[in-house]
Amino acid sequence: MSDDAKTQANFYIQSLGGEILFLTTFGETPGTPEAMKDKVMHLAITIAGANTIMMADSFEPVNYTRSISISLSFDDVSEATTAYAKLSEGGEMKYPFAPQPWGAHYGELVDKFGVTWMITKQ
Repeated sequence: MSDDAKTQANFYIQSLGGEILFLTTFGETPGTPEAMKDKVMHLAITIAGANTIMMADSFEPVNYTRSISISLSFDDVSEATTAYAKLSEGGEMKYPFAPQPWGAHYGELVDKFGVTWMITKQ
């Protein structure tokens, strides 16, 4: 759920590559009140290759917590570094993207929308 699914989806596409697969607004449903017509009912995007995220606009304030995180794993360290840097713009870097004792690169951030991302390069 999002306060502004279209804006959030476009940020993820710009940060990670991808595209909008489909977008349905409440305005496409008969009898929708005028104030709700532009709100997103269903939105799907691909990001970072073949990963799909589903989104919708919320009618209540959205409150993200660290109890849910999105994890992305990359084959290339430069792609992972770029994704980490772009997603962290306007957000908060929790753990810098760096080599880890277990042999992978890992970083964690909270983006400007409040979503926690765990970025890994194996």
